[in-house]
Amino acid sequence: VQLQASGGGLVQAGDSLRLSCAASGFTFRSYTVAWFRQAPGKEREFVAASFRGTSLHYTDSVKGRFAISRDNAKSTVYLQMNSLKPEDTAVYYCAADRTLIMSSTQNDQAYDYWGQGTEVTVSS
Repeated sequence: VQLQASGGGLVQAGDSLRLSCAASGFTFRSYTVAWFRQAPGKEREFVAASFRGTSLHYTDSVKGRFAISRDNAKSTVYLQMNSLKPEDTAVYYCAADRTLIMSSTQNDQAYDYWGQGTEVTVSS
């Protein structure tokens, strides 16, 4: 199982970025896929998840600005980030798991597979 995240970069506040996470080695469509982020000096936090392709979940701070989507044919999950703020600066990680239950979508310990992270820096 491999997850390869990409799309990070340095942008200004108010700009947009789209992160991608390409998966291989497993039946992508049946997995829950998610994005987490870790800012310098802080713990990793949940951003968004697509629970087995049936429901979407977001942390409050990104609702209305970020959108998670998945292309099962390409085994890829995306995170469209709009109206970026300096506080969105972090390393973003994609994660996947087949067996976690819906109540665990925001728990990073519930995910078995992780990508390597892509860095997003938002300047003010």
